[in-house]
Amino acid sequence: MTNELIIISDYCSRCNVEPDFILMLGEDGLIDIEEHDNVRCFPASQLRALERYSHLYYDLSINVAGIDAIRHLLERVESLQSEVRRLEGELRFYRQ
Repeated sequence: MTNELIIISDYCSRCNVEPDFILMLGEDGLIDIEEHDNVRCFPASQLRALERYSHLYYDLSINVAGIDAIRHLLERVESLQSEVRRLEGELRFYRQ
């Protein structure tokens, strides 16, 4: 499995995103930022999350702290949904 990296400056110029926004996300631990040969990059695997954060920030005017809170709540919802599916599976087992 390769760890493809996206250069932050390339992403920003193509998607009209401020590099400082991505760096703020990195400082808050929302995006992993790596530096190779003085070029800052982020893993391609985090592209979907970055697009979601960009939408929240630019379209909905939610600050980075708010984005972090939303991320945490969405992770919690996903966890609870998984738990419900697991419990439903157990319930089906015992009903048989």
